[in-house]
Amino acid sequence: MSNASEDIKKSSRGRPRSDTAPIMVRMAAEEIADIDAWIASEGPPFVTRPEAIRRLVRKALDKE
Repeated sequence: MSNASEDIKKSSRGRPRSDTAPIMVRMAAEEIADIDAWIASEGPPFVTRPEAIRRLVRKALDKE
């Protein structure tokens, strides 16, 4: 039987990757709710809002 704490993948802490840049985006509450609904529709394992935004932007750019 495995220990429950062994099954949980811990996120790595530390400095962000050097090939990235932070951005600040303001969004309406309705847009944030839409993102949260998209996260919920994808099912477990759930992603963070920043990761969801990255995935949605990638999807939109790939369609062009």
